[in-house]
Amino acid sequence: MQRTKVKDLLTGAEVGKEVVLKGWVRTKRGNKFVNFIAVNDGSTIHNLQVVADAAKFSDEALKDVTTGAAVAITGELVASQGKGQAFEVVANTIEVLGKADPETYPLQKKAHSLEFLREIAHLRFRTNTFGAVFRVRNTLAFAVHKFFNEKGFVYMHTPIITASDAEGAGEMFHVTNFNLDKLPRTEDGKINYEEDFFGKATNLTVSGQLEGELAAMAFSDIYTFGPTFRAENSNTARHLAEFWMIEPEMAFHDLKMNADLAEEFIKYIIRYALEHNREDIEFLGQRLAEEDKAKPQNERQEMTLLEKLEFVVGSNFERVTYTEAIEILLASPAYKKKKFQYDVSWGIDLQSEHERYLVEKHFKKPVIVTDYPKDIKAFYMRLNDDGKTVAAMDILAPGIGEIVGGSQREERIDILVERMKSVGIEEEELWWYLDTRRFGGCPHAGFGLGFERMVQFVTGMGNIRDVIPFPRTPKNAEF
Repeated sequence: MQRTKVKDLLTGAEVGKEVVLKGWVRTKRGNKFVNFIAVNDGSTIHNLQVVADAAKFSDEALKDVTTGAAVAITGELVASQGKGQAFEVVANTIEVLGKADPETYPLQKKAHSLEFLREIAHLRFRTNTFGAVFRVRNTLAFAVHKFFNEKGFVYMHTPIITASDAEGAGEMFHVTNFNLDKLPRTEDGKINYEEDFFGKATNLTVSGQLEGELAAMAFSDIYTFGPTFRAENSNTARHLAEFWMIEPEMAFHDLKMNADLAEEFIKYIIRYALEHNREDIEFLGQRLAEEDKAKPQNERQEMTLLEKLEFVVGSNFERVTYTEAIEILLASPAYKKKKFQYDVSWGIDLQSEHERYLVEKHFKKPVIVTDYPKDIKAFYMRLNDDGKTVAAMDILAPGIGEIVGGSQREERIDILVERMKSVGIEEEELWWYLDTRRFGGCPHAGFGLGFERMVQFVTGMGNIRDVIPFPRTPKNAEF
């Protein structure tokens, strides 16, 4: 017989039938008459109770049925006689497929801190919290592809190894097959990358955007969804060295159309998660509410996790220009009472505290900020007619700040070349990028959404390291 997943057994469709259940023991309790074994196979937040009659299963037979052990159980699915579950399995056979020594198995019934669970990330999937987080992550990833597929976008795999720095930030991981103890050098003592594998200096990508633009000039609408890397020595709860980005690029789109699509996209994938992982989100919401109780009243969330997500899905995102946002911040009680850590003036790069003030205190809804100063944005963003700002947009979300960054791209080759020169990028370096402006260029736009930020937003997890299976951070590449 094939096994049936716990999620499917809990619907009661198989009541009265013999079923095969395989999973891992969460708990075992009992008395001299009966043992109750809670089994979970990862398909749902809920465990399935297995009833093992002491007349059929001796203590000796069940001695290896301990927390963490993998088991295979056959039995009849019946309506439960006890409280707490609608259905249970009355066991006929119990086989231990893999033991878990209770003296050394690190996951026991007591609550564990998230910090401790990061140290055993290879086992943390087995906890309720991380089971819920990664089921939600899976659903969101599927929803991303579903959204773009329904709109006729082409899924494009852009390179992970690249010779370009899309953001111009320079915080990139080098890729080489050199023997680092014997680096070849030029006559002036510099590393001779002509002898490297690719014949030039290469890095792990920080973005697939530039290559995505090339594809959009043929397919009109494309998206990428892949790993990106940033060698930023930041050990905060908001940064990872390896993360996943979703980057659509659309020909014949302007900034407003870009913002409209991004808003529609965000609402779609959140709504999809609410429809398919509601029990996981409810569980994570309860966890967040318990966490909130330990905080001062002024730091607690105004909405539950479910309320926040349903509010976002049901709201029209507020739209303001960067200049209007600065004016709001300068007029705010927080600024006047010197509560901001960072100063506010036209031309600054908005900090997380500024973004969250706009979203959580002023508008009390997601906000799309547009038309940023050109000096704080990337070279490829379209210069506005005022000569001071670019057609950029950031979407700011409650509790997290920026979740999407995008822009209308600069399609005018003369202005693009000038912008490249101003930031020290040679034409020869991006000759292929400029060709898309030389040959059949058109207005186009795109945005990037950091997938882990979105998973954080939907799950309510406070640390980005808890929404990616194996976090890569400074001094940490374990597992």
